[in-house]
Amino acid sequence: MITYFTQHIWLIGILAFLIGLSTMPIVLRIAKKQHFVVRPNKRTSHTGEVPNIGGVNIFFSVMLIYLLFCSAQLQETQFLLIGLMTIVMVGFIDDILILTPLSKLISEMVAGIALIGFADIRITHLHGLFGVGELAPWVSYLLSFFVLAAIINSFNLIDGIDGLASGLGMIYCLFFAVFFYLAGQNFWAILATALVGALAVFFCYNVFGGKNTKIFMGDSGSLFVGYMLTAFVFRFCETEAYDPLPEYLKMSAAPAVAVGLLAIPLYDTLRVSLTRIKHHRSPFMPDKNHIHHLLLRTGLNHIQTTCILIAVSLLCLAVALLMRNSNMLLLITIEFAICTVLTVLLWRILDYKATQQK
Repeated sequence: MITYFTQHIWLIGILAFLIGLSTMPIVLRIAKKQHFVVRPNKRTSHTGEVPNIGGVNIFFSVMLIYLLFCSAQLQETQFLLIGLMTIVMVGFIDDILILTPLSKLISEMVAGIALIGFADIRITHLHGLFGVGELAPWVSYLLSFFVLAAIINSFNLIDGIDGLASGLGMIYCLFFAVFFYLAGQNFWAILATALVGALAVFFCYNVFGGKNTKIFMGDSGSLFVGYMLTAFVFRFCETEAYDPLPEYLKMSAAPAVAVGLLAIPLYDTLRVSLTRIKHHRSPFMPDKNHIHHLLLRTGLNHIQTTCILIAVSLLCLAVALLMRNSNMLLLITIEFAICTVLTVLLWRILDYKATQQK
């Protein structure tokens, strides 16, 4: 049975979906009973109290798949598992108690020690970027922790409207699931596919849920997915650097492809942080200046905004794959240029609307 599922990897996604579908009502009941809810704040765009521990259901679904199909690799992957449990715990505590940005960052780095320090899943090669190949160990560790913080927090910050984080997360994980499956890395393919199925359940409840069934991912979900994506990115780049692959899977610009895949959250976090610093505010201070907030202010609803950003993300990914063996700096420039054009266009639309209202 296990062999059949791993040979037909899409079945694992369906199984994860069914697991999440069966456990989500339990999570909702617990959230309401224990008052694990979120109220409107400077970063959110909702009204009323909504349960915010959807990430717990995502985590449970993926972990059950792990136990069913990857338990034989427990000794090899125990530190990855410890890191995943740690980051979910950090996110859950933040959802309930609201950690300070510094406390949250330190906690993320502690979880990162399990992934980068003990599991030894990290970036060790720059694929010729700036003429650099294999990295010295200390550079590898520093860079890996920086990338970990960048991916986790950018994905956390993009989680501001219905369906956006889960929609983007499904695209990202689907890409990695296909890549790892074709590369013969079943363990990573199983995790990525399971996360697609778990996110699909959350997407349905988050986007289409009614008054009594709507739920948010919360930091327990966004940090968990961001952590998983970081592990996928590290493994993807390392596979491209060292493993023998079929010609159609070879990507000499692998880091730039990863940037293209995650272009929306990475670019938006960079832009918003620089804007806050420019206005003499802390880059950690929440506001409604993210790309999804700009789209909402043009008059679009949550679903329309999510669909537009998913479409732009797919465009960036398509460009990245078409240029996967091109110059990395050129590719990253083109990817960020696409995001810049979208942002400038939104600013022009909002300026026009403001003028018309005067």
